[in-house]
Amino acid sequence: MVKNIQRTLRKSILDASESFKVVLLTGPRQVGKTTLLQDVQKGSRSYVTLDDLNLRLAAQQDPASFLDRLELPVLIDEVQYAPDLFPYIKIAVDKTKRNGLFWLTGSQQFDMMKNVTESLAGRVAILHLQGISLSEEQGRADDPPFLPDLALLKSRQKAAQKTNKPLTLPEVYHKIWRGSYPDMVVQGNDKNWERFYSSYVATYIQRDVRDYLNINDTATFHKFMQIAAARTGQLINYADMARDAGMSENTIKTWLNVLHASGVVHLLQPYFNNRTKRLVKTPKLYFMDTGLCAYLTGWLSADVLERGAMSGAMLETWVISEIIKSILHHGRTPRVYFYRDKEKREIDLLIEENGTLYPIEIKKTASVENARFKGFDMLEALNTRIGHGGVICMASALVALGDNVDAIPVGYL
Repeated sequence: MVKNIQRTLRKSILDASESFKVVLLTGPRQVGKTTLLQDVQKGSRSYVTLDDLNLRLAAQQDPASFLDRLELPVLIDEVQYAPDLFPYIKIAVDKTKRNGLFWLTGSQQFDMMKNVTESLAGRVAILHLQGISLSEEQGRADDPPFLPDLALLKSRQKAAQKTNKPLTLPEVYHKIWRGSYPDMVVQGNDKNWERFYSSYVATYIQRDVRDYLNINDTATFHKFMQIAAARTGQLINYADMARDAGMSENTIKTWLNVLHASGVVHLLQPYFNNRTKRLVKTPKLYFMDTGLCAYLTGWLSADVLERGAMSGAMLETWVISEIIKSILHHGRTPRVYFYRDKEKREIDLLIEENGTLYPIEIKKTASVENARFKGFDMLEALNTRIGHGGVICMASALVALGDNVDAIPVGYL
């Protein structure tokens, strides 16, 4: 059982609070937003939650009086339920020179982000939290964001040599199947896995989606989530999804944007520039929590998932979500893409850092000889600086595959 997991975003929260009047922490439900903020400043900040219907009603009906009664500094939880608070928060913070007076959380971002940017421009730092990352779970919360840069890889290698315990295939797929929500990671209770995700989906649809989309038949949205989950790691085909779901393409687009806005999925964009007109421009769909994805697609155990038809797609989804989390949890915006051209040559992930593209392939194999890695030569046509590349796989140690490419153990994420 894992206890007292330190979150990487902790430092960015404190830094932002020293520089901005307001800090807004967004992310999906139950990823630990409130727990993290309360842990960062134990006992030094009052707390109210708009999940409380009485407080929510007071904030909606008379936001000015609601704020006047608060003891500052304050943490307001689930602020999206009272968007009319934002202009009054602006008035309150403009009266003082103190930073960090208001910490806010929001578990869905639909119209909330528009209200925030309009009312609190220049006053708010917006940070994003996802589930517990592999580095956080392993006690490496201070590790820099993942990058297949040789210096960083050697640092990871040095740390891994101290434990001498590379992740095994069953361990990786257990993490994929279990997911990254704190309730699952910290408690480690696999017996409650199906109950947890069933309740999670029901709560997400009932609280975050139903009213916003004006959905009466929630079973239809649940079916849509299952259809989306079955396509994790794939190019989005709206017509195909619409046919399977029995609804219009416009509805599919709207509902996918809702999943994206609430942090449930990431729409990975293709990389292209003005010199690469022959590149595909359709995004790929990735679930940010593979446990939720496994539940929606009916994989009820880790070993069955590892042997099943979605095994490769789920590993790819997990690796990409881990890389995105490693960047988000440092308070940064992920500049990540995939590559696919008209000849259907593909690269799973490109990380853009300081004008350099770092290419990554993801393979399930543990044998470098069986990786069937064909190289990143197609990137030469981009006329962009290409950095050290990597093949993230089940290798037990860092192994050179070429002059500028290494096989990278999945445990280095």
